[in-house]
Amino acid sequence: MPLERRDPPPGRLALFPGSFDPLTNGHVDIVLRSAHLFERVLIAVLVNPDKKPLFTPEERVEIIRKVFREYPNVEVDTFAGLLVDYARQKRASAIVRGLRAVSDFEYEFQMALMNRHLEPTLETVFMMPAEQYTYLSSRLIKEVFSLGGEVRGLVPPIVEEQMRKKQRAGQGAGAQGAGAQ
Repeated sequence: MPLERRDPPPGRLALFPGSFDPLTNGHVDIVLRSAHLFERVLIAVLVNPDKKPLFTPEERVEIIRKVFREYPNVEVDTFAGLLVDYARQKRASAIVRGLRAVSDFEYEFQMALMNRHLEPTLETVFMMPAEQYTYLSSRLIKEVFSLGGEVRGLVPPIVEEQMRKKQRAGQGAGAQGAGAQ
């Protein structure tokens, strides 16, 4: 089936969707490298009311804004629902997804094909994080932190600071002494 010809949106916007609960240095690596490939990168924080996140969507947006404050072509927003609907609304030309290991590929490949089915003009770009971050996930960070492990160097300093603040307040990772959710 031939693709509908469409002029590219101005500003070549790429979406980088995820929960970012919490933002890791692997995420930061993907965003910074994407910012060199696209004129604009929009970090799209998924709002999922069925999950009990460590950070609220508003807290995640605030943290991400602080981490990327010196990068004018990096933006942050929240979304709920279908990613392709949000991409159309924002006139994005690509979705950026990080692949840490072969185990990520099958799921991401299926999602990319479904997104292409729903919006044939929206491309998915897969990027591998820097080698030192290939094993990182937000889930793993929360679990290690909750068990008293060191996360310095795995998350931006502001993320670690906010995690410790929640821990001291008796909320979130480490408050119950249990693993990640």
